[in-house]
Amino acid sequence: AGLPSRKASGAFEDGLLPVDVAQVVQVDGSDAARGFDRFADPAEIARFAEAAGTFRADELGGRRLEAQDPQRIAPVVLSIREATDRLFRASAQEGGLDAARMSDFLKACADGLSGSAEKLGMEGRPFGDPAKPLAFEAALAVSALSLLGGSVISRLRICPNCGWLFADRSRNASRLWCDMAVCGNRRKAGRHYRRRKAAREAGHADKVLPGLLLALALLV
Repeated sequence: AGLPSRKASGAFEDGLLPVDVAQVVQVDGSDAARGFDRFADPAEIARFAEAAGTFRADELGGRRLEAQDPQRIAPVVLSIREATDRLFRASAQEGGLDAARMSDFLKACADGLSGSAEKLGMEGRPFGDPAKPLAFEAALAVSALSLLGGSVISRLRICPNCGWLFADRSRNASRLWCDMAVCGNRRKAGRHYRRRKAAREAGHADKVLPGLLLALALLV
């Protein structure tokens, strides 16, 4: 099944690494057939990890990320991404956390941490020692697990335009679109088009109806 179609836009919009990773699955506009997954090329995982170390410096406590063997870690990264999206997408739609999806999610995150000798979860340093780089799959697992705590889970939303899972960071938790400049404007433009179309059709009917009534009168 995979993830739903995404709009074509950059990642690193919502301040959460696992949401960023979900958003690398993109489409061109609303055409899912023209979509692509950046991580289909494992080399993109290494490039993404390097960029994430900069854009997610606050979340990571300044720790750099590395993906030394992207070909090897690709199945783990994709498994964490898919399991995270399934679990929290269902939560955003239905409320609560599904036990079966939770089990898959925890297994995927465990695989991301398997074999790691890192010391993680310390107070003020959840991602460990910032003096050395952290494996990307381990950072992704830790960040995904952090979604289970605090108020983040209650702020996860699904964009009604593109289906993108995003975090609502607005002050009163009222954000509707993943990106107002893209999806919000598209919805507004769509409503405007439908209103104008309906008005044109109504105007056309107003012009045609009198003519039809006159024709009927002449036939009687």
